Amino acid sequence: MPPVSWRGGGPSLWQATAEPSPHCPPLAGEVESAVAIVGAGYTGLSTALALAEGGVAAVVLETGEPGGGASGRNGGQVIPGIRHFPDELEAAFGREAGRRLYEFGLGTADAAFALIERHGIRCDAGRTGWVQPADKPSSMDASRRRVEQWRRMGHPARMLDRDEMAHVLGSRAYLGGWTLPGGGTVQPLSYARGLARAALAAGVRIHGGTPAIGIEPAGERWRVVTPGGSVVAGRILLATNALADGLWPPLSRGLLPVWSFQVATSPLSPHDLARVLPGRPAVSDTREVLRYFRLDRDGRLVIGGKGRLGGPRGMGSFGLQRRMLRRLYPGLADQPIEHGWGGQVAITLDRLPRVHELAPGVLASIGCNGKGVALCSALGRPLAEALSGRPLAELPLAAAPLRPIPLHGLRPFHIAAGSAWMKVKDWLA
Repeated sequence: MPPVSWRGGGPSLWQATAEPSPHCPPLAGEVESAVAIVGAGYTGLSTALALAEGGVAAVVLETGEPGGGASGRNGGQVIPGIRHFPDELEAAFGREAGRRLYEFGLGTADAAFALIERHGIRCDAGRTGWVQPADKPSSMDASRRRVEQWRRMGHPARMLDRDEMAHVLGSRAYLGGWTLPGGGTVQPLSYARGLARAALAAGVRIHGGTPAIGIEPAGERWRVVTPGGSVVAGRILLATNALADGLWPPLSRGLLPVWSFQVATSPLSPHDLARVLPGRPAVSDTREVLRYFRLDRDGRLVIGGKGRLGGPRGMGSFGLQRRMLRRLYPGLADQPIEHGWGGQVAITLDRLPRVHELAPGVLASIGCNGKGVALCSALGRPLAEALSGRPLAELPLAAAPLRPIPLHGLRPFHIAAGSAWMKVKDWLA
């Protein structure tokens, strides 16, 4: 059996099964570009690719290798939509901008799968649908509202009763829920590496092993400083999300990096595969302390949920995921666990994604809030247009003022208190 892993240990499931990474040498010396992008995850790579396709030069800087952060460590679920209802988005962004964001969200999965098809990205993509099961009556009521809204917009969402959900999941752990055919799954690290390969082919320069350690004015432009050189550019996009690392301190103080842990079993038997997620959908439930699960290409069951305040420190860190496995699929309670790993999710207090103009010519996109595969893929083109001069007010995700979280230095207490409150909400009907 392959070695179980954790951060700092062996490979995650995605690292063990991914397509090879393209060659992205460290930056040496000073280079010039129209746009400099910090972060080679989905946001940075999809934006760089769109810029190159529009004839705009871009240089991408990455601390590790493409997809080395959350883009290569997430559950690989391509979930369309924004988690908020239209009236909530209108309250947060204004009527016109809120409606524009909601309608943009409806097509985010379409954008991700279109990128995969157009560039021939090998990432085990399956448009097998997304399912959101509910385990309390109030969540069923919210699901009905969502289905009504999706259907009003012309999408074939539908409710599932308890028996239908049990058939779809192979588990009777939920009351029912809803499903949306437009979602699906990818091998997340292979997808990130495929985006990098497509961007390189389009003329983007990507430098791995090149952490950005400072940003400073350079006349009317900006200089991004790295250990081995620098990039001078007219515009900058910070696409680091949860891993901002103090490069622009007020940005780091505007979000909470929360750990999410996953485990992957050994491949299930043909008998178990016939009943456990037989259609291979992506699944994430309605709980505040989210549970999500899927099958990989080889029939491993991948289950994820909340992690510790810090990264995993061995297999003792994955108790929640093991309990989820026993609750959802009691017959698999003794299925061997092959991999365990963690990654950080960028959470904003209102759980809304944000684009910020940090200074003239400096943009940042943060707050995937667990929907990054689809959302970040779709944001690439509008962000590229903004970096090419399109007014920010016209973006589907309108630029918002940067508001640091009060007492951000106490973020471990914020996260712990928030987690406790979310658990209480999960118990309430």
